[in-house]
Amino acid sequence: MTIQWYPGHMAKARREVTEKLKFIDVVIELLDARAPLSSRNPVIDELAEGKPRLILLNKTDLADPTVTKAWTSYFKENGASVISINSQNGQGTERIEAACRELAKPLFERWESKGMKPRAIRVVILGIPNVGKSTLINRLASKRTANVGDRPGITKKQQWIKIGTSLELLDTPGILWPKFEDQLTGYRLAATGAIKDELLDFQDIALFVLTYLKKEYPTFIQARYKVDELPEDNVELFDLIGEKRGFLQKRGYIDYDKTAETVLRELRAGTIGAITLEKPSDIEAKTV
Repeated sequence: MTIQWYPGHMAKARREVTEKLKFIDVVIELLDARAPLSSRNPVIDELAEGKPRLILLNKTDLADPTVTKAWTSYFKENGASVISINSQNGQGTERIEAACRELAKPLFERWESKGMKPRAIRVVILGIPNVGKSTLINRLASKRTANVGDRPGITKKQQWIKIGTSLELLDTPGILWPKFEDQLTGYRLAATGAIKDELLDFQDIALFVLTYLKKEYPTFIQARYKVDELPEDNVELFDLIGEKRGFLQKRGYIDYDKTAETVLRELRAGTIGAITLEKPSDIEAKTV
């Protein structure tokens, strides 16, 4: 199955972000800690060229903490400023303002040398759909300023939001890119909820997830679905999970659609366990 999603409003959002970037001091790139590389939009490298950038690894409560540390080290080793956060409960978010000030320090020094009075730092938050931008903004603003939802495509327009007296944030819709070069990227984003479910074959995505979990987190499957021994054949594993959950159709056949949907919902909710779908060791090192 080929996975792709690039509706018209994303192309429009990209054009609008390009126009606004000349007013931006610092770019915040929000990534999903469960798939940090796959959730990096390569278009942002082009859009943010020459701008100080802060990488935030969000949804750390759902990700494998050991792998999150590995990803944090990976980005730092490649010269990036990076913070691991959980925008739901605010963990790590208290460090964002200071990090933005540090990145904007050369700008402040330049203003000071010209006798100009410092103003609020203008920051844009960029990321793919459903990565938690609106939740983060609401957390920073301490109020419900941006629309929040657990599905991609909630934010449709850009808006400026004041954060105290030191930051001004530009909220933008989630932006994907026209074509995934690697379909594994598409599968990971589909699994984490960055692509509209209506476009997906849940059985196909769930098969990808179970194949990965069998290799990297086999005990999580066993514990969550009460399976003593994992079969090599994934159809048999679907059968076992469906039977355990009582997803039976007429004549005792397993409802594979319902089973697949359950696997994906529980992966996304973190009820299977804290899982990361890719590691730095899985990829060829790239310069940030």
